Amino acid sequence: MSQDTPSVSLGTVVYGEDGERLGTVRGFDDSGFYVTTAEGIESLSVEHERAGHEFGEGELMWRCSECGEMGELRESFPEECPSCGAEKEAIYYWIED
Repeated sequence: MSQDTPSVSLGTVVYGEDGERLGTVRGFDDSGFYVTTAEGIESLSVEHERAGHEFGEGELMWRCSECGEMGELRESFPEECPSCGAEKEAIYYWIED
């Protein structure tokens, strides 16, 4: 990888062209990556930010963007999706009610 090609992974802080902090990478899909802009939510899915938190509690899980498989989040994401074999980059945080 050349110096001109940035490396982006979960938890990477991204900055705009002006050097202003935009947020933290929290997930990937076919369109690119999702960035959390809310303080204190550094690695959660877009669904988590949109969820109605006032309605109750949810369980933090992982979800595969390739096949939709979900699993219990232990200390970290699985190295690959156990259902379809997608790489770790296809797995993101998910809140299940």
